[in-house]
Amino acid sequence: MIDLKAFVREVSDFPKKGIVFKDITPLLKNPNAFQYAIDHFAKRYETRKLGAVVAIESRGFILGGALATKLGVPFVPVRKPGKLPWNTIEETYDLEYGKDTLQIHSDAFEFENKKVIILDDVLATGGTAAATVNLVERAGAKVEEAAFLIELSFLNGRQKLRSVPIFSVISY
Repeated sequence: MIDLKAFVREVSDFPKKGIVFKDITPLLKNPNAFQYAIDHFAKRYETRKLGAVVAIESRGFILGGALATKLGVPFVPVRKPGKLPWNTIEETYDLEYGKDTLQIHSDAFEFENKKVIILDDVLATGGTAAATVNLVERAGAKVEEAAFLIELSFLNGRQKLRSVPIFSVISY
């Protein structure tokens, strides 16, 4: 058993003063820790007969691509506006100071099994994850669970995700 917290570096005052950023790059550069994390997710989902793994830009792509490959299912990216080259649908959501938007290809779920998980590196306040749940459902899929490598439980992100089950590997 690997203690994945040992591979998460804390960076003070990033991206702005007062925030302690949880940096997963030490985990990603350690093949054993990275494989252990992906295997942890794979074990949870290997019998669930998922149709796809949906991941959120950008660190979610690293985890999501690896997990989708391991499970043998499609990988569906959720991106910021203007980054996807095909027809998209979008979801705009509130931030602490302003708004942000996410997009997904309009044909992202043109396959029979529409049961998906959403995977990202961190669950913080939950705004991005909640917007992704809405976006995926609008695109025609059913979110079975939202999964995160890290959950910052003190930020109460689960409050915004009441409509789907949540799984996290590491909690702070």
